[in-house]
Amino acid sequence: MVKVCSLFSGSSGNCIFISSGETSVLVDAGVSGKRIEEALEQIGESIKSISAIIITHEHNDHIVGAGILSRRHKIPIYANSRTWDAMRPFLGKLKPEHIRVTQVCKPFRIGDIYIVSFPIPHDAACPVGYNFFVDCKKITIATDIGHVNDELVGWLEESHVILLESNHDLEMLVTGRYPWPLKKRIMGDFGHLCNDLTGKVVAHLAEKGTKYFLLGHLSKENNYPELAYQTVCNALLEKKIYPDKDVFLDVAYRDRVSKMICI
Repeated sequence: MVKVCSLFSGSSGNCIFISSGETSVLVDAGVSGKRIEEALEQIGESIKSISAIIITHEHNDHIVGAGILSRRHKIPIYANSRTWDAMRPFLGKLKPEHIRVTQVCKPFRIGDIYIVSFPIPHDAACPVGYNFFVDCKKITIATDIGHVNDELVGWLEESHVILLESNHDLEMLVTGRYPWPLKKRIMGDFGHLCNDLTGKVVAHLAEKGTKYFLLGHLSKENNYPELAYQTVCNALLEKKIYPDKDVFLDVAYRDRVSKMICI
C-alpha cells in the first residue's frame, strides 16, 4: 500500500511524506528538522524510517531542514546538479555519501520506489517536480509552477495521486498589500499557480482518470484553504465530476499535516 501525506505545504515551508511500505522518503524539508520529526510522529511514522530527502529546488521554504536532518539521521539528499550548486552553501557540512546528484528526466531508484524528475517553470536554478512509481501506481508532486504548458501536463497525466500547487487567488493578490514587483513575480511565467488555473488542470486530470488530489503551496497572504478548495471544486463540478464521490479533493495545509492518502 502506498501512503502519501503532506506534512507542511505553503510559502512558509514544504515537506511531503511518501511511502511504499518498504521505503519512505521526504520531498523537500522546508521547515526545521524538529518540526518535521514531530509531524512524522503525528502520522505514526519515524524519521529513522526515512531513506532519502528529495529536493525540488533551492528556495528556503524547501530546504531549510534538509542539512540538519541529513547530519542528525544520516539521510542522503537527492537533487540535480544545478540545484546542488545553488543550495549547497545553505545546507552546512554534509558527508560526501549523503550528496546524491540526479539528472532531470532520468529515472533513479530508492528502495522499491522509481522516481523521475521533470522541469517546472519557476524562478530557481533548475526547479523540478517528481513522478514516483510504486507497484504500477504513480504519485506526482508539482508545486511552484509559473505557467502550465502541454509538456508539463503530460508529466501530470495518468497520476493516481497528485499534489498540485494552488498558490493564490488572483484578486486577493492584485488587491493585497504585496509590493508590485512581488505581485508581478508571483503572477509571472516563473512564479506561482493561481486557484482558477489549478482548477482547470485538476478538472482535466480528473477527466483523464486521476482520483486523488491535494492542493498545495497555498499562500498565507493571498489565499484561504476554503477558497482554494471551492474554486477547484467548482471547476470539477462544471465537468460533472463530484468531489467525495468521483474524486478525493483536499487541501495540504501550511502548518499541519494533511489527511493520509492510502492507495
